[in-house]
Amino acid sequence: MAGQLKEVRNRIKSVQSTQQITKAMKMVSAAKLRRAQDAIIQMRPYAQKLQEMLSNIISNVEGGASIKLAEVRNIEKVLFIVITSDRGLCGAYNSNVVKLTKATIAEKYESQFQKGNVAIWNIGKKGWESLTKSGFKTSDAHKDIFLNLTFENVQKAAQDAITAFENKEFDAIEIVYSNFKNAATQAFVAEPFLPIPKIVAKPGAKKSDFIFEPNQDELIAELMPKILNTQLYKAVLDGNASEHGARMTAMDKASENANELLKSLKISYNRARQAAITTELTEIVSGAAALNG
Repeated sequence: MAGQLKEVRNRIKSVQSTQQITKAMKMVSAAKLRRAQDAIIQMRPYAQKLQEMLSNIISNVEGGASIKLAEVRNIEKVLFIVITSDRGLCGAYNSNVVKLTKATIAEKYESQFQKGNVAIWNIGKKGWESLTKSGFKTSDAHKDIFLNLTFENVQKAAQDAITAFENKEFDAIEIVYSNFKNAATQAFVAEPFLPIPKIVAKPGAKKSDFIFEPNQDELIAELMPKILNTQLYKAVLDGNASEHGARMTAMDKASENANELLKSLKISYNRARQAAITTELTEIVSGAAALNG
């Protein structure tokens, strides 16, 4: 009985230690989430407006198919830029991004995948580890961006992707990431990066008329890379905020589960202790009765 009490006490201490860790991790994630959330909230309207403006311009340019970054080709080689986290303990965040990547490949690019023409550039170690184990053709050239998350580092990855598309190494490039909604909600999306998608005009809608200064070709050539850099940076900031939100939620749930487990263990401990006291009293009473004949 004494051994059983000691075992339960040790389990209670272990759960309490784990609960302290999960609470500390929740507080750290909450602090990081505030900064990451502020960054993406400030960035998102700007990035969305730039993307909308670029798609509008491309859609209304005569002979837009001649623009390299808007050129629609027969898709033979595909690149996925997959954004996950460097660390775990954030619930199903990383597995959901990986799952969406696999589902998108199976749904849209199954024949290219079977030919070995689907490549994956990872931003974040967890996605790289998971997809490499699953047999995908992965690259770790940009996986450490979260160690030093700056616009310059993300811009380098975007420029490498743009150069690869222009050199016809890939015919289509997609970004898979988590769109941050709030601490408890993330929307996992796969969106086209290149070629730049055109906006399909509604029937009867008036065509936008732009006055270009300087000339049209020079302006588009200057704008397109900058807007694409911003688009990828926005996706990385979304992923960063989603990671901290998911980890904060996961650690909060873990702390609650530890509380429930502690309650159960304390009930078990009290029952075992009561049984031990009852047994001792019974032995004392029985011994006294035997001495008295």
